[in-house]
Amino acid sequence: MEKVSLWGIFTAFLKIGAFTIGGGYVMVPAIQEEMSSRGWISDEELPDIVALAQAAPGLLTVNMSVFAGYKLRGVAGSIIATLGVILCPIIVILLIALFFSSIRDNVYVEKIFMGVRPAAVGVITAYTVKLFSKNSRWWQWAVAIAALCGISFLQISPIYIILVVLTAAFFIALYRERRAE
Repeated sequence: MEKVSLWGIFTAFLKIGAFTIGGGYVMVPAIQEEMSSRGWISDEELPDIVALAQAAPGLLTVNMSVFAGYKLRGVAGSIIATLGVILCPIIVILLIALFFSSIRDNVYVEKIFMGVRPAAVGVITAYTVKLFSKNSRWWQWAVAIAALCGISFLQISPIYIILVVLTAAFFIALYRERRAE
């Protein structure tokens, strides 16, 4: 892959930050589309970046920008990608803060946010299905559906689900290792 320009990284992540509402998981498909269309990342690499970004403390989108920018151009790429992705949201938040008292009870603003919520859920769901469809096995779908049901319907804390899955994965790996010997 040829060396990516810092300006190219900045404009790509500026576009992502400017045109995705909802942050976090809503931005993941935009990051994937932007980076894969430019040939900067393969579909197999994105889940690794998402996993690293989730494991690191902080905002998912910022972490993804840091890791993706670093992959492309090292520390300078990390800084530029992060600046690009946060610039527009910071400006919007500052504008909202300036005018919040005059728009907080505005019926149109409320309706806009009511419309954006289901769209954000749809984007997250579509990305999850797309990501899972490419490199998954039946048991991964079963774990995902069980986690979804546990959190949504049984009100189980995600922390407990993660601990159970980590424990199960550890013992399965240990069992497989001993069986291989």
